Formats: sequence, structure tokens, C-alpha cells
Amino acid sequence: MRRAKFKLGQVVRHRIYPFRGVIFDVDPTFSNAEEWWDAIPEDVRPRRDQPFYHLLAENDETEYVAYVSEQNLEPDMTGEPVRHPQVEEIFEEQTDGTYLPRSVEIH
Repeated sequence: MRRAKFKLGQVVRHRIYPFRGVIFDVDPTFSNAEEWWDAIPEDVRPRRDQPFYHLLAENDETEYVAYVSEQNLEPDMTGEPVRHPQVEEIFEEQTDGTYLPRSVEIH
């Protein structure tokens, strides 16, 4: 099993579709409903044997939760904060543009 390339609190963007978000959970391999998997057209369906990320996501119109394969993500280098309303519940924004989960204490 591969190690996750991205980490909790990291801001990423989709390689193809125009959305970005902050990672709040990682599955080591695909772990969503089969209906979700079957809804993806076969010609763009990602491999199951890679990490999948749960994102507090946003696009130009709305905010939502997304489930995205590692192969379809890349780091977001804009430094812009993520406006999703749940970000402040889960994370503290850091000066480098990443987010630290609120349950983690730094000494």
C-alpha cells in the first residue's frame, strides 16, 4: 500500500475540474459506495488502489464535500484561504496557507 502524497490540512486542487479544497480525511484505498464508483465514466475512472481524499471543497459557485483520488490532485499554490464554512470548525489556518487540525496541539 502506498503512502499518501498529501496530508491533512493541505490545500489541493483538482487536476482537471475547476475546484480546490482542504484535506480533512484520507482513505488508503477507495472506500466509498459502489454507486459512486459506477457513476464515474469508465474512461476517466481512477484506480482503486491509491489514496482517496475527503476535501472541504469549493468552486466559483458553491462549497461542498468532495472525494478525490490522489492521481487527480495537485498542490494548490495560490495561498488563498478556503472559504468552505466548515473549515473553521475543523482547522486553524496557518501562516503558510495550510491548515492545522484543531485537535492537534503544538508545544
